[in-house]
Amino acid sequence: MTRMQRGGTLLFLLLFVSLAVVTLVLDRANRLQPAKDLVAQVTAPIQGVLAAATRRVTDLREFFIDVEECRAKNEDLQLLVDQLIIENVRLREAEIENVNLRAQLNFKQANPSFKLLSAQVIGRDPSNLAGYLIIDRGREEGVAVGMPILTDRGLVGRVTETAPHSSKILLITDPSSSVNALIQESRATGVVQGSVVQGLVMRYIQQTEEVKPGDLVLTSGLGGNFPTRLIVGQVTSVVKKDVELFQQAQIRPSVDFGRLEMVMVLTSFHPIDSEAEQQAP
Repeated sequence: MTRMQRGGTLLFLLLFVSLAVVTLVLDRANRLQPAKDLVAQVTAPIQGVLAAATRRVTDLREFFIDVEECRAKNEDLQLLVDQLIIENVRLREAEIENVNLRAQLNFKQANPSFKLLSAQVIGRDPSNLAGYLIIDRGREEGVAVGMPILTDRGLVGRVTETAPHSSKILLITDPSSSVNALIQESRATGVVQGSVVQGLVMRYIQQTEEVKPGDLVLTSGLGGNFPTRLIVGQVTSVVKKDVELFQQAQIRPSVDFGRLEMVMVLTSFHPIDSEAEQQAP
């Protein structure tokens, strides 16, 4: 550093120190207040803008933090909702199964002479042209051709084929099915047959017999293919023509065939013609 440079630096320091001393003296004497007020007026708007900008940056940062926290909480809540939905479905299915099992138990207790085997429906006729079901019980569980299939509400059908652990059930609504039945009130007899269009029709009722809507229809036991007093359905209408030998009645089944999930096999009943049925290999 040259002598001139050292002299300039020394002069600058002296001026800075002198200015600082003068400023301190004037401040002690309250002579700088007008200048302070002027500086404050000039810098106040700038400070306000800077403070607002700082707040905006802080608020934006907090907003993004809140968004991330909300996203994480939403993911946790969605996971909890999914778990609750699954648990609710499981509990609802268990409740429905318990209701079905309780109904079957009550039916068994009300019919102590029946030996019943509970079964699950595992298959249906996909074409809806033939009325049959597949259940998860077969020869190994003691199921045989001809055995009646029931629910606590009434007659479902009968076994037509058996395999080791499954069986095919012909529903009473199938056109090839026929059940000897009687009207509970009048004791009039006839044959309940399945119908694609009408569901169930009771035919061959004597014209002299009294049949009216609301009458219950039960199995009669005639022919030996079904036991007596099983509920088949209820009369909804009667067709009676003087020119015909018999009258007939439209029957509403007591069983909801569209919602069958569990049934019972009446293993203690063996129909007379069961030996003529062919078992599946």
